[in-house]
Amino acid sequence: MVSVGSNSKHVCVIGAGPSGLVAARELRKEGHYVVVLEQNHDIGGQWLYDPRVEHQDPLGRGSTLEVHGSVYASLRLASPREIMGYTDFPFLAKKGRDTRRFPSHRELFLYLKDFCDWFGLREMIKFNTRVEYVGMVDSSMFGKDIKWFVRSRDKNSEKVMEEEFDAVVVATGHYSQPRLPTIKGMDAWKGKQMHSHIYRVPEPFSNEVVVVVGNSMSGQDISIELVDIAKEIHLSAKSLEISEGLAKVISKYGNLHLHPQIDSLCEDGRVQFVDGSWVIADSIIYCTGYSYSFPFLDTKGMVVVDDDRVGPLYEHTFPPSLAPSLSFVGIPRKIIGFPFFESQAKWIAQLLSGKRTLPSWDDMMQSIKEFYQSRDAAGIPKHNTHDIANFEYCDKYGEHCGLPHLEDWRKQLCLSALINADANLETYRDSWDDHELLQVAHQSPHFTQLCPDAFDQ
Repeated sequence: MVSVGSNSKHVCVIGAGPSGLVAARELRKEGHYVVVLEQNHDIGGQWLYDPRVEHQDPLGRGSTLEVHGSVYASLRLASPREIMGYTDFPFLAKKGRDTRRFPSHRELFLYLKDFCDWFGLREMIKFNTRVEYVGMVDSSMFGKDIKWFVRSRDKNSEKVMEEEFDAVVVATGHYSQPRLPTIKGMDAWKGKQMHSHIYRVPEPFSNEVVVVVGNSMSGQDISIELVDIAKEIHLSAKSLEISEGLAKVISKYGNLHLHPQIDSLCEDGRVQFVDGSWVIADSIIYCTGYSYSFPFLDTKGMVVVDDDRVGPLYEHTFPPSLAPSLSFVGIPRKIIGFPFFESQAKWIAQLLSGKRTLPSWDDMMQSIKEFYQSRDAAGIPKHNTHDIANFEYCDKYGEHCGLPHLEDWRKQLCLSALINADANLETYRDSWDDHELLQVAHQSPHFTQLCPDAFDQ
């Protein structure tokens, strides 16, 4: 444990998922005093599986959700375990656990538990604690002297706690608040409608006609899981130009059909598609993604969520007017998450201790403006602002805090998995051809740093 020095700050981290845990570790490593507030009974965030959905609004509307997690029972990772570990803590296959390269969600939870135990993070975490309000103690003060008032509630005792902090790190994830389409007739449709946020198992859809909206990862996974249970599955996609892998699956199963977007929902149970075709359905599952939501956060309008753009944020992390006392870890999507969250956490910790400094307010705002303009010029919708999908950006980001670039094998394994999934949607998790890359990975310092003989089998 690092001793607390004169530059140490009293920091509140909100959330004990992958981004919150690594933030807590890096902050403590820099000598800060850290309190992590976690609304669940254990660490893990999304990866703490919660089967309870019965009291949830099926469409997940409302700012405060009873159930935070969106993981369904059968979910397996879409990325190979080798690329997912933090830089100094490899995601090893352990005897007696799920040793598959694309393991179940439970295995990733156990990895996070190992990480938490290895670095002694649990002592910093207050569990069953829901954050109700975060705001500036004196909103007339900006710059380094901003203090934050945090009010939270113990979910078991209902006791309210209030505390003042020098800095707040928001690490609440982005897979909880359902993002829903607006469809004509949606409110009057008589069948079952739900967001994939509360989908857990396929059995409730036995012998039903089900419309699955959205052909992203969850839409594809759920559709494939339903083929042996439901009578018919009608997958509605924005584009009928689909991957080779999805086309193979649709041609394989006679009860799985592809449609364009929904035009309207009718009271008689019809689901009308934009090409004029229709089906009478029992259920609709919206696999339409998630929105960023920070219902507890009061920044006097200095940070807003506008069509899933959280901003203004310098490098997806710092609101220029409130930096570095307020920061966000885990906003970016379409990245190799854990190493990126680690680089965010290191940078935040170093800025708070004074080891590094941010550019001026003007320079940060100019950088944000140029970033937005580049996204607009590339035709990227606003709601995809934080979808990075760029290794070079991740490498450049690491330079902020002295973190080495992503290893080449990590990038190549990521790409090979994406290519395999695109061509072989149903089998890519269990059949692959990147064995040589895998050897390179297992012989790298990342894997040998803790357990040199882990792969001598």
